[in-house]
This record gives sequence, structure tokens and C-alpha cells, in this order.
Amino acid sequence: MRSLLKLKKYLLRYKWHVAFGILALIIIDFLQLIIPQVLRRAIDSLAAGQATLSMLSLYFLVILFLALGIAIGRFFWRYLIIGSSRRIERSLRTDFYAHLMTLDFAYFDTHKTGDLMAHAVNDINAVRMALGFGMIILVDIMIMGIAAFGIMLSLSVKLTLFVLIPLPIIAIVSTRFGRLIHRRFEKVQEAFATLTERVRESLSGIKVIKVFVQEKGEIEKFDVLSRDYIKKNVGLIRVWGLFWPLIMFLAALGEVIVLWRGGMAVIFGEVSVGSFVAFIAYLHMLVWPMIAIGWAINLFQRGAASQMRLNKIFSQRSSIQGGDKVLDHVEGAITFSNVTFTFQDKEEPALKNISLTVQPREFIGITGPIGSGKTSIVNLIMRLYEQQKGDIFIDEHNIKNVSTDSLRRAVAFVPQDTFLFADTIKENILFGNGQRSEEDIIRVAKIAGIHDEIMAFPQGFDTRIGERGVMLSGGQKQRIALARALLLQRPILILDDAVSSVDAETEREILGAIAQDIQSRTSIVISHRVFVLRDASRIIVLDRGEIIESGTHDELLRKKGMYRNMYDIQQIEMKLQEK
Repeated sequence: MRSLLKLKKYLLRYKWHVAFGILALIIIDFLQLIIPQVLRRAIDSLAAGQATLSMLSLYFLVILFLALGIAIGRFFWRYLIIGSSRRIERSLRTDFYAHLMTLDFAYFDTHKTGDLMAHAVNDINAVRMALGFGMIILVDIMIMGIAAFGIMLSLSVKLTLFVLIPLPIIAIVSTRFGRLIHRRFEKVQEAFATLTERVRESLSGIKVIKVFVQEKGEIEKFDVLSRDYIKKNVGLIRVWGLFWPLIMFLAALGEVIVLWRGGMAVIFGEVSVGSFVAFIAYLHMLVWPMIAIGWAINLFQRGAASQMRLNKIFSQRSSIQGGDKVLDHVEGAITFSNVTFTFQDKEEPALKNISLTVQPREFIGITGPIGSGKTSIVNLIMRLYEQQKGDIFIDEHNIKNVSTDSLRRAVAFVPQDTFLFADTIKENILFGNGQRSEEDIIRVAKIAGIHDEIMAFPQGFDTRIGERGVMLSGGQKQRIALARALLLQRPILILDDAVSSVDAETEREILGAIAQDIQSRTSIVISHRVFVLRDASRIIVLDRGEIIESGTHDELLRKKGMYRNMYDIQQIEMKLQEK
């Protein structure tokens, strides 16, 4: 339960709402405690033959006003306490989302989206229930239960002692079942996370599933996970279903004992009829807290299990911590000094002792076979990952001493895995650019070679492209992402196979169109098509994380190394395509 203490700051944020809600709940509990006393006096006066019409009318009005007060109070405690739990839920979910935004790429490489979605939905909802209804039940148990028990003692000590018989059993049963519920609820949450991740992955890869005609196989896999989720839920319900009737039986056992012993006490004149009726009423009030113990335990156990899972994520810290230096004016010089980088789940380094200097406004190309470390280099420049050895400098500033925000604002980046939002083409180009004129948007769209294709759509730039740009081809998505980066006009431009989905000639035309942009800023262009890099002032050839060649296009051809081999092979491929 210590995990729920992490919620203290949220409770303090809405302390007055919670405090007044609890006050309203306490007042209602005391109003409910008064009603049996009114009934006791009314019944005793009737039994003694002393009742009058005016007296009974007074009792009726008192009970009516008490009921009205209870109704008004219930509105306020529901609004204040349940409303606060909803506000805390909103704050917790917002903080959870904001915290995820602070984590580095390495964290998301090893954690499934389905798990994180389960945390954001089910776990936070369980915490809300614990803070809302759980708190209400806790106050009811403390106020209603204790007060009702005290009044019952004042009415009849003997009958109250009989009521105590089932209480120790209820306490033992509640404790044992609470632990069991906690364990089974954790399993349910884990199964839900697995199921959610499977759905997300299948929907993301729906095209691949259909192309390979694997719908039946995927449905079968989903059915297995769905059955496992149901099985774990049924296991939880089985325990909860046994727990609730058992608690009610034990509570009802006390009521049966009271009816038996209390009836005898009334017959022998030990207790008045009114006191006995009041005692029964207070017993009903006591039965609710006794039953509610089980519900409260269930809510708090679920909330604690969920908050524990959330706390594990909140305790995660990005391995990349920005410095205090803010890059106000960036010339664009980039220096790698003996940089070595290894992915956290790999043994072999992705980059080995890389030393490289890029001058301001220099255009360099990077090429090499798949897995040679091309993308790793540009990821390190923006500190999307952190190198284990060596240093990287921007304008002689070690990037470890620079704030990550100002560092990334200096770079316009187009990754090889293009991501577009389910919005309009215009909004996707404007992403990260704020308010820009229509002329600017059209200009970059023309440079990226996508303007005419956009205007061919019925709604032009206002066309909605669907989830991840499903309405567009791969080449169209890449060119829209390129237009988005060009609109940023940042001092460093990085293109990581940015237009690899178009044909070779179109890629060369696009790079020719953005030549002016490339010349006006430091530019790093990664491409597996070596001939599109021929205009670069320098070309870096990587293999197995090491720089094996460096020079201009002509110099590398004369060396007759890997670059020349790649060039010759691609020349043959182009001639075959022409035929």
C-alpha cells in the first residue's frame, strides 16, 4: 500500500475539494445515525400508548428533513470526492504522458506500446477508483461503523457482544482474500497489456498480414491471447465472487443472532421495542461497513497494484541528461572524436572509434551497406542515443553540455522511417513550424517534388491522409516529410535515406532541387544510392561501424574500394532497369 503514498501530491492539489467532500460525508453519516433514534422514540411512545397525532407529525417532519439533508449531502460528497478523483486521474494521466515524453529512445526500444497503453488506461482507472470510492468506503467504515457500534453498546451491551462473533472471521477472510485478489489483478493487467500490444501490432501491420494471407493465423493468435485474458479475469472473478457472498453471509449471521437474542430480550422486558428496532437499524448500518471492508480491500489492492506499476515507469530516467548551455547561434560545425556506440541489447558496437569533422555549410554524404552504422551517426548528433565513449561537438560545444531542446532545434531531420500524423497534408508540413504562410508551404512542397501530386487531390493541402499517412504512397510520405524539414530552415539538415522510396532519377532530381538549401547550411545526406552523393564535398563510407573510406566521388572511384564496387553494381542495375 506504500505505493499509493506517491499520490500525496495530487491529493494535496485538491485538498479542499477532498476535505469538504469528506466533511459532507461525515455529516451525512451522523444524520443517518439520528434517524433510528427518532424511530425508537416514536415506537416506544406508540407501545406505551402516549403517542399523539402532533407528536407523530413532528417525528415525520424530522425524518423528512433528515432525509432531505442526506440527499443534498450525498450530491456534494459525490461531486467533491468523485470529482476530485476524476481530476486526479486527469493530472496523473497527463503527468504519465509527459514523463513518457522525457524518456529516451533506448527505453522505447525495450518496452512495448501495448504495455504503456495498459498503464495509461487500466492502471490509472484503478487508481482513480481507489481514491474515489475507496476513500468514501474508508470514511464510512470509520465513522458509520464506529459510531453505530458505540450506539449499539449504549442500547444493549449483551446484544452488541453477540454481534462481535463474526467480526474476527471477517477480518481474517478479508486479509487473506485481499492478498489473493492483489496477485490475480496483477496477472489480469499483464494479460491486458499483452492483448493490447497484439492488437496494436496487427493493425499497424495489416497490409503485411493481408499480402501474406495470414488473417486466419493472426485471428488464431489473437484468440489464444483473448482466451488467456478471459481466463485470468474469470480467475479473479472466481475469488471475488466467493469473497463477496462469504462476507455477506458472515455479516448476516450477526443479524440472525441479534434477531434471536434480541427477540428474547424484548419478550422478557430487558429491551424496549423501540430500542430493539433502533438496534436492528444500527446493525444494518454496521453491516454495510462490514461488507464494505471487502470492497475497500479490493479497490485499494487494485489501486496499489496499478500504482506500483506506474511508479516503476515514473522512476525511470532518461540516460540522456541535457546540459545548461543553450545554442543561440549555430554555425553548423560538427566534430566526432573517437566515438564508440553500442545498443543496450547488443554486444557488437554499432560505431567504433569514429573521428569525423564537418565544416559549417559543408555537404557530406554517408553511404555503406545495411547495418554499417549510418543512421547511428545522425542519431548521436541529436542525442537520440548516447555514445559510450568519445565526444561530439557542435561549434566546439560538447553536446553533453548543451540542452537537448536547443540542440535538436538546430537540426532539421528526415528519418528513413517516415511518420505522418492522421491529419491534413498542410498540418503535417507545418508540424513543428508554427504559423507559416501559404507561400512558404507551397515553396517547400515544390522543392520536395510533391506539390503537383498534392494539388491532384480533391482537397489539395487540406486532404486528410489517414493513420500514418495510409492514403499516400511511400514516396509521397517521404517527400511530405522532406517538405516539413525544409520549412524549418535550421542550420543543420540531415536526410537519412529521405527519398529512398522514389526511383533513382527522381531522388537525384529532388536533391538537385534542394541544392540551394543544402549549400546554405551544414548538410548530411545518407543514401545507399552512391551516385546521388556525387555532388557532396566529401563522402564517408562506413562498414561494420567503422569509416573505411573518405573522399570526393571521383577520389573514391579511383581508390577502387567498397565505394567503387557499390557504384559499379548500381550502374549495372540501372542499365538493366532501362532495358
